[in-house]
Amino acid sequence: MRKSVRKMPLLLLGFLPAGVAAQTVTQWDGVYTDAQAERGSGQYVQHCAVCHGPALEGNGEAPPLTGEFIPDWAGTTLADVYDKVSVTMPLNAPGTLRPEITADILAFILKQNGFPAGAKELRASSEALKTINFTSKPGPGPPKK
Repeated sequence: MRKSVRKMPLLLLGFLPAGVAAQTVTQWDGVYTDAQAERGSGQYVQHCAVCHGPALEGNGEAPPLTGEFIPDWAGTTLADVYDKVSVTMPLNAPGTLRPEITADILAFILKQNGFPAGAKELRASSEALKTINFTSKPGPGPPKK
């Protein structure tokens, strides 16, 4: 005699394994604040503009940080961009930027590329930024108002 087993749908909400994100976060989801980008503007002028230009246009040797910058980093995380800046910049003194300054400069670069600001500051930690994917096109973000 076979017992009938009724199949029940599993509710997985709240029971995701460690390391599995419930929703993908991208730079389109407002991952920095306007105040942070404003601080980053001054830091950019002080540490970056001499090579990357005042309008982030690049100078022939240093790449632009707008336009073609976006597809170059698509498919990575903001941690990858953060690490590149924190380890290799500024050119005349690599690795000397404090983590907070690096995060503020990254917020400024995001703002200059038209990515929206949000309510929380970009964290000054490579580990924290691994959860933010860098995409070339808007993904599922907050609903448009």
